[in-house]
Amino acid sequence: MPIIRAHDMAVEHFGTDSPCGASETRWIGDPGGLTQFGAFVEVLQPGSRSSIRHWHLNEDELVYVLSGSVTVHEGDAVSVLEAGDAAAFPAGAEKGHFLENRSHMPSTCLSVGTRAPSDVIHYPDHARRCIRIRALPDDLWTDENGKAATSVYGD
Repeated sequence: MPIIRAHDMAVEHFGTDSPCGASETRWIGDPGGLTQFGAFVEVLQPGSRSSIRHWHLNEDELVYVLSGSVTVHEGDAVSVLEAGDAAAFPAGAEKGHFLENRSHMPSTCLSVGTRAPSDVIHYPDHARRCIRIRALPDDLWTDENGKAATSVYGD
């Protein structure tokens, strides 16, 4: 059983210039050697989002609020989650989703997602698709018609 110490976790920091705002992500699953699902803890600063609106064709996602509150956007629905609440996003549900911190305090969430051998991540607000094949080193980005495109993050 691997013990994962805080100093063993890969940490990503995003500033206010990021498309989603300021956040910190601590990756838990990778240093533990997990291959069937990914797990991370994300701290969203006030005004930031977890991601751009998206949905997965082949991967489930689950978010559990550890502290603070987040607003969940899924399709046209908007719900506020407090510490101890969770939201599930089943694979193939064609409603784009993201979390937003509308509060004045940081919020912390545990996110878990399956790792399918291949997935298509749809970004409906940007007419983009990310094709992820885990055996390949890089994701492939296309527009809704399958033509090569840049990522929704501008790279």
